[in-house]
This record gives sequence, C-alpha cells and structure tokens, in this order.
Amino acid sequence: MKHIFIKGTNPSKPTFLLLHGTGGNEHDLLPIAGMIDDEASILSVRGNVSENGMPRFFKRLAEGVFDEEDLVFRTKELKEFIDQASTDYDFNPNHVIAIGYSNGANIAGSLLFHYEDALKGAMLLHPMVPIRNLDLPEMKNISVFIGAGKNDPICLPQETEELASLLQGAGATVETHWENNGHSLTRTEIEKAAEWYEKNF
Repeated sequence: MKHIFIKGTNPSKPTFLLLHGTGGNEHDLLPIAGMIDDEASILSVRGNVSENGMPRFFKRLAEGVFDEEDLVFRTKELKEFIDQASTDYDFNPNHVIAIGYSNGANIAGSLLFHYEDALKGAMLLHPMVPIRNLDLPEMKNISVFIGAGKNDPICLPQETEELASLLQGAGATVETHWENNGHSLTRTEIEKAAEWYEKNF
C-alpha cells in the first residue's frame, strides 16, 4: 500500500496510523497527527481502492452503503500491511493508534470490529458503523474518541450513537465529542481529540 512512515522522536510513544477520507491521500492527516503528538511515529496510508479516481479504503455500493465483502477483504489487507510495516520500520504493532477521517474512520472501525489486537486506540472522526451483525472481539483495553457532527448529513447522529454503543458493549472506553459543522473536520474537534489522547495515552 502506498504510504509514508515518519519515525517519532520518542520511542515510548505510540505509532499513529493515519487513514484519510474519500479522495484524500497519505499527506492529508499529517498536520493533525502533529497537533495531537509531535513525538509519535506516523504510518500514513493511502487507500487501495479508486472511486472515479478518488482513493478510498474499500468499495461502496452507494453513499452510505458499503460493499461488505470488499470491506472485510480490505480490512484484512490493511491489518497485514500494518503487521509487515511494524517489522520493516521496527515499531510495536501492539502500540498503534488510528486517526481516521470519514472513509478512513470507517476502515479503522472495521479493524476494531474484526481484530482484537489491531489497535490500542482510535480517533474516529465522522465514522459510521462499518458492519452490522458481527460478534465483536474483546475491547476492554481499548480507548476510542469519536468526533461527530449533530448536523452531519453523511454520518447521522443515531449512527454515531449506535457505533459508540457497539464499541462500549464490546468493552471499549468511548468518548464522543459533538460539533455543529456537518461532515467537516474542525480545529476544536482535533483539540478535543488531543485532550482525550493526553488523558488516555
């Protein structure tokens, strides 16, 4: 997978897995990672699926309707990539925290839904429920921050609440922060994510 790896200045810090939104790339979230912890290592990945030339992490059938078969396949592909990258770049695969926006948040959520050991934590910015009717793995040592919009036309508030409830039901500690800026990422949302990170890691 196309990616960037930046070795952090403090080896005790986690590695941030950066996952962009639809049409983005591996450069998009680098400034956000710096705002949250400028000493952490960064593994920033570009989605392997192209939708009319726009990179994504998995296919969709329509707006808000995921191709679940492709989602499962791409989630496994990403998990294997992280494991390989941890060997190639010598970082701890058990100390990875995802920062995902929109489509990137959805594949990060899918990693949590499918693999017990994939992530130590996650900042899910405007996520949806990646897949339903799944027996979720144990998440009791996982902390999740959800950034959401009360007026988000893509990720409706009830979708956010359902995702938070599913994660909590599997044992994760979840903090949800609400904004009124639709599907947009805002500075205050990132500042709240940074506060959450400071508390938990």
